[in-house]
Amino acid sequence: MDKKSKIVIGIFALVVVGIIITEVVRPKPINWNPSYTATDKIPFGCHVLYNELPTIFPNNTIETVQESVYNVLLERDSSKLSNYLIINDGIHLDKQETHQILDYVNQGNTVFIAAAGLGWQLMDTLNIAISSDYSLKEGSAILSLTHKKFKDEKFTLSRGVFNSHFTSVDSTNTTILGNITYTRENYLEEQSSEQVTKPNFIRTDFGKGAFILSTTPQAYSNYYMLKGNSSYVTHSFGYLQNREVLYWDNYKKAGRVVIDSPMRFVLNQVSLKWAYYLTIIGLLLFVLFKGKREQRIIPVIEPLKNSSVEFAQAVGSLYHQNKDHTDLIHKKINYFLAYLRNQYHIETTKLNEQTIQILASRAGKDMTETKNLVEFILKLKNKNVHSEQESIELNKKITAFKQ
Repeated sequence: MDKKSKIVIGIFALVVVGIIITEVVRPKPINWNPSYTATDKIPFGCHVLYNELPTIFPNNTIETVQESVYNVLLERDSSKLSNYLIINDGIHLDKQETHQILDYVNQGNTVFIAAAGLGWQLMDTLNIAISSDYSLKEGSAILSLTHKKFKDEKFTLSRGVFNSHFTSVDSTNTTILGNITYTRENYLEEQSSEQVTKPNFIRTDFGKGAFILSTTPQAYSNYYMLKGNSSYVTHSFGYLQNREVLYWDNYKKAGRVVIDSPMRFVLNQVSLKWAYYLTIIGLLLFVLFKGKREQRIIPVIEPLKNSSVEFAQAVGSLYHQNKDHTDLIHKKINYFLAYLRNQYHIETTKLNEQTIQILASRAGKDMTETKNLVEFILKLKNKNVHSEQESIELNKKITAFKQ
């Protein structure tokens, strides 16, 4: 490698290292996407709340759910009453999950859901409706609780608020526990706005148990837990009865990592996943230790040149210069007869009518063409002196016969 190439490679390496260092050192932008998972420390994750659950519920066993609601409730110990806690930007339960969670509450358990949207099957069964007042510009909202003990406390939300609230509830089974107050803008009229208060936190009885529903999941995120609104969370959890078990749902989350590759089934099975990983590791070790070159590079040896064509050209040039057409014709005839013996297994010591018939049949040639060639060969063999024209004509006839 010359000096110039080394300089270019060195500059390229320095640029790559500089880019890597810049990406590592520069501050990462804040991720404001909703997640609500127990491990996410982003503003709208639930890392803070999850770690505070043992303090808020000191007498409860916290069980983290990493699978479908249907599977958890189907396999639980039904003899023990429990609370089920679900927090996400939206909750969408399928038919089986809805039936299972309704049966769970009907048996005397409590489900706490904080979400800006619920599945239509669940809302239809509970006879509730939810709406959101979106604004072109980000505004603020104030949360309050209806209990007289917390009536004077106000909790402000300033970011990520969609002003979600209940527009319809079943008054016979529902108790309003809290409200959201926000400014509604009317963009069709100039400088027209009004401050409205809507219910955002309710309790709905169902069978022997109850649903406690909030349309403001943002209040339970890291951002507001650390902004001084943690009291709102503890107050709202105060409506949950003291149970032996508290299920924390970490499955129905916006930030849950989902594997979409065709390997999803393999990676979801512990035994298959480890078999896959061990196979990859084994292949990498094979490439690293056995796949590397075990001997020096074999030098390239130029093969001997094929000089047959050059030899033929030299011999042809010699005959042409000496004008010995008779000798050349005899050699051509002898080579052609040897070709007939090897190719068609024909006896060529006597060229007669029978030989002509056999040759035409085996070579698939016309009888007249074959007879003309053989008679021309006999004619040349009986002559002592030959001309250049006869040599050329013999070559044409032999070449035409071989095609």
